[in-house]
Amino acid sequence: MAAIDRVGRNLYAFVVHKFAIGVFGASGYAGRELCELVARHPGARLAFATANDRQGAHARFGGEDVTFVAAEDARLGDAQLVFSALPHGASARWVGAAHDAGAKVVDLSADLRPGNGYGSGAEDFASAMAHAPYGLTEHARDMVRGAEIVANPGCYPTVTLLALLPLVERGLVAPGATITVNAASGVTGAGMTPKRELMFAEVADDFRPYAIGNSHRHLAEMRAMLTSLGSDADLIFTPHLLPVVRGILATITVPLAEPLVDVLAPWTEHYAGEPFIEVSATIPSLKDVVHRNVVRITATMAEGVRAPTVIVVAAIDNLMKGAAGQALQNANLLLGLEETMGLPV
Repeated sequence: MAAIDRVGRNLYAFVVHKFAIGVFGASGYAGRELCELVARHPGARLAFATANDRQGAHARFGGEDVTFVAAEDARLGDAQLVFSALPHGASARWVGAAHDAGAKVVDLSADLRPGNGYGSGAEDFASAMAHAPYGLTEHARDMVRGAEIVANPGCYPTVTLLALLPLVERGLVAPGATITVNAASGVTGAGMTPKRELMFAEVADDFRPYAIGNSHRHLAEMRAMLTSLGSDADLIFTPHLLPVVRGILATITVPLAEPLVDVLAPWTEHYAGEPFIEVSATIPSLKDVVHRNVVRITATMAEGVRAPTVIVVAAIDNLMKGAAGQALQNANLLLGLEETMGLPV
């Protein structure tokens, strides 16, 4: 009976004493996704949700009513962990304030990511990681566990880097190769700021590239990560806008040092046991991943080319594995919880 009582007390303590979580930028797409995940998390509760332009407005997350507050009015001392989903350039200030108040922080902006203010060389990457580990969870899990602040990767870098890591880390990419990434995202990837080109009448029944000329802002962190792994590959990245709400599908062409006998082996071996990575012999689609915190990957050797080349296709939900879901993965590690807790697979 005493043992049963102890178990009961432990379960009661876990349910009652949930970690208090704050969310900056809670009215945006990623912020709202975070609030919903926190509200439904068995080991967390929402301490505050900020939205300056909607201060005093109400929202409903996980069946509970939440009132948005201004960032200046957030009770930082009440939170044990804070997510910042504020715009790039505005986030770092509040990350520092939350950390100074004693909270651990996961920053979803580009402010602390490698390649953004730290340069792009291997030493710059190391400096960025020492300040705030780059939270590509499957790659940096051990660093995240011991961190105070984590820089959550962007959505395009998440799908691209997770697809490339098994090749790069095994030295399978041809020296001096040019890796070509064509990736298409749903419109939530552009945020909530009203823009004419994102109106329904402009997006529906259409498909178009943007940031052509290898100029997308996410290239900085992708290049920094690849350089840190000793890769000398060039990266050509062209994003496209899909007439859907959410999801990213990337098609990546990689010149190889030698042909792959078992084309899926690098991924099945590298990601063995990973709960959020699915390696498949069939081509992934957005329907396979939306509303799930997973990346789904396949690979095929290209035919009719002179040099061995592999075509990798990977898909994620840009708001889950590409933003809020990966952020919660990192938060679970920061708080000493099971990495999968509260995350839809």
